[in-house]
Amino acid sequence: MPELQAPIRGGAYGGGQIVGHPLAELYEEVAFVAYHFHWSLEDIMALEHAERRRWVSGISRINQRMNEATTHE
Repeated sequence: MPELQAPIRGGAYGGGQIVGHPLAELYEEVAFVAYHFHWSLEDIMALEHAERRRWVSGISRINQRMNEATTHE
């Protein structure tokens, strides 16, 4: 019987290969959240990818509303 593969965070499965997201994208997400919320690298990296993306999207929406409010003044 073949060995079962253990799930990796986020629901992906690894078969001896590195499973993840592009490193440049990860650095950009981490920098974005750290810049706006001043969270530590450790705290940001502890988030699952989907959760980190939700924070990035939320920060982007906040920035967009603030920029629109400034433009309309």
